[in-house]
Amino acid sequence: MPDVEIVVIDNGSTDQSVVLLEKQFPSVRCIALDQNYGFAGGYNRGLAQIEADLFVLLNTDVEVTDNWLGPLREMMEKDPDIAACQPKILSYAQRTKFEHAGACGGFIDQYGYPFCRGRLFTTLEHDYGQYDSIIEIFWATGACLMIRSSIFKEHGGFDDRFFAHMEEIDLCWRLKNRGFKIVCVPQSVVYHIGGASLDPKNVRKTYLNFRNNWIMLYKNMTDRELRKVYFLRFFLDYLAALQMIVTFQRGHAYHVWKARRDFKKMRATYQAEREENLRRRKVNHPTGILRRSLVLAYYLFGKRQFSEIEKEIER
Repeated sequence: MPDVEIVVIDNGSTDQSVVLLEKQFPSVRCIALDQNYGFAGGYNRGLAQIEADLFVLLNTDVEVTDNWLGPLREMMEKDPDIAACQPKILSYAQRTKFEHAGACGGFIDQYGYPFCRGRLFTTLEHDYGQYDSIIEIFWATGACLMIRSSIFKEHGGFDDRFFAHMEEIDLCWRLKNRGFKIVCVPQSVVYHIGGASLDPKNVRKTYLNFRNNWIMLYKNMTDRELRKVYFLRFFLDYLAALQMIVTFQRGHAYHVWKARRDFKKMRATYQAEREENLRRRKVNHPTGILRRSLVLAYYLFGKRQFSEIEKEIER
């Protein structure tokens, strides 16, 4: 497309990738940051230097397909109330299966557990075209995200302090509460390797996921909603940590505890943002929230496919 500019945001790399880019792709603009600010901070600083109506955030471990951009842009042009959208995300390694980070659109249960159309926890469905309808979702993946630049900037972008993991869910939750739509457009398809930044075996990944999830809940829920969540989440988090200990993942178990401890330390620093989020909230019951526990549905009742819980999601 003639009106598309490719910009590489280099997040303080030390492997000579900027030199390679300049030599082999001299026409590609590069914004080189002075250090690694994480996914959230890196994008915030890079996008602040780019002028465009639409931003497309695309991870370096994503393979695109022919005409992947067209359906996304057409959807954004069609409905001005759509703040962001994502394509169908399939696995690079197993190309008939959905990929963990985003699959065919993101959702969340009432206790803060994210899941996707095509992926519940670690269970990935095969893509048979069963989720090819364009639908409104709760969150769109940061692996391949199209978002209006004006909305991204006006509503605060990503939370720098998240560093990585769940920053796109936090942003989408903020936008949903303020009356915007988030959409999945499966007519656009990309393939994602996944885990290129942090391997699932890395304890820092566990730490960031648990800590950021708690911060996200605190920022976007009312006191009444939080009271319903706190007790069960306390139990489920430490049940997860116990399971990690039993399976000889003591480092991960420790980082679950550390994540909760650090959240409590950071909570007061988020008070002003939380008050602003609640003040600007226009929608009390945003679409895309499962009104039950995904943990219980998955582990106790054996629900392994999105279609088995779809009817219980807020519409």
